[in-house]
Amino acid sequence: MGDRWQRLLTEAGRFLAVGGLATIIALLIFNALVHGFNTGEHALLADQPILAFVIANTVGMFISYRGTRSWAFRERPTQHADGGRSAFVVINVVTMGIPILCLAVSRDLLGLDDPYSDNISANVIGLVLGVAARFWLFRTFVFKRPINLGDIYPPEASPQDGPVSEGTTGPSRSGRVPPAAL
Repeated sequence: MGDRWQRLLTEAGRFLAVGGLATIIALLIFNALVHGFNTGEHALLADQPILAFVIANTVGMFISYRGTRSWAFRERPTQHADGGRSAFVVINVVTMGIPILCLAVSRDLLGLDDPYSDNISANVIGLVLGVAARFWLFRTFVFKRPINLGDIYPPEASPQDGPVSEGTTGPSRSGRVPPAAL
């Protein structure tokens, strides 16, 4: 398996582990707020599942940022002065709409308001779609691919040797790196 695929699988595994922890915490908070874990007590936000989902996933987002920044994408520099926090929050808020839409369809269009339906719509279907979108968006817009000089310069050349001729995968005489080399 090539280095690119190995790096992708490693990052995906770490991303899923961090997301899994954040999801478990968000799931517990959501169910406590909406369903009260069937303790016989009235749940705090029983009539407001979307608000409960937003609150629970905001907590999960903070956990997710720390783990994603310090572990999942630790080799990738951010493109933002704030360490990617603002882009991370924007992407999370936008992609939070995916499971919210699933929850709204389940509740409002299908009339399903039991704990199983809420969790399947928001925390299974919506989660899978949202995680796929976030992984691609984070890798693309927040945590850029680290520059590997081996990708730019062929093994026989080094940055100190100066530009490499046009026929190689290194920089051209103009100093630009062809897109295929990146």
